[in-house]
Amino acid sequence: MTQNEGELESLVRKRIRALRVAQGWSLEDLATRARVSQSTLSRIENGQRRLALDQLVTLARALDTSVDQLVATATEDVVTNPVIDSAHAQKRWSVKADPGMIVVRQRLTNPPPDNPSRMRAHPGREWLVVLSGTAVLMLGNRRFRVETDQAAEFPTMLPHAFGAEGGPCEILGIFDRDARRDHQRGEDTGDGGRPVP
Repeated sequence: MTQNEGELESLVRKRIRALRVAQGWSLEDLATRARVSQSTLSRIENGQRRLALDQLVTLARALDTSVDQLVATATEDVVTNPVIDSAHAQKRWSVKADPGMIVVRQRLTNPPPDNPSRMRAHPGREWLVVLSGTAVLMLGNRRFRVETDQAAEFPTMLPHAFGAEGGPCEILGIFDRDARRDHQRGEDTGDGGRPVP
């Protein structure tokens, strides 16, 4: 076994133990969930038994994680720089753990559209955090004021739109894969309404 392999195995053992402890589980609890003996699990965590791939898969499943997450070593990609979209006054960050998800920082200056036909509905889910000012979220027939440091989360199958109230506001929006896909389609077709990520 090389030094790198030894370091990786040690890291995986620490992660297994840390995830077990974070769940508040005893050795017996995790051993039962993973269908391994308590003594085997103890030896795995303490480095007295070599980790077999099938055990790693079983333990990952029992801990509600993936083998990839247990063995991940890359830490050089911790910091992400935004992509600037000047046309829509936005900064965008992709989420590495879920490439379909995107985070958008946007400055809103216009109120939400007053015409219900400009509200959009599509599959997905969106999250909105107001960084400064006050945003208005139109959701179906309802109107919500979202002030600084407040957040809104909603299914995008409801017709929706948002804008600023009483002056500019800055928001941070998080779009799942389905919501992002629809907003990009709207941008490509020149559909009206709010700027899209």
